[in-house]
Amino acid sequence: MVSRGVIRVLVIAMLVLSLAALIVHAQATDQAQVEAARALAAGIGFGLAALGAGIGIGIAGAASVSALVERRELFALYLVFVALAEAIAIYGLVVLFILY
Repeated sequence: MVSRGVIRVLVIAMLVLSLAALIVHAQATDQAQVEAARALAAGIGFGLAALGAGIGIGIAGAASVSALVERRELFALYLVFVALAEAIAIYGLVVLFILY
């Protein structure tokens, strides 16, 4: 489970990013606002995807290692579960390239 400290850091990071977006939009022209919003959306999207993938890989990896001790013949199945969690980060990277 995610601790309160991690949640607190994430909330503060989102507030800082929102403040940065307000400052950028207040000082920019129309085309610059579009570019700034695109870059900010791509960065936030990939960051959240990578965060979710990291949490998923941590949980699936720990469960896979503990299950691997009991039944080694199911290694490929355990690897699939970890790869599914890792695919979230790859999807985030694809969205980053599409938006930016």
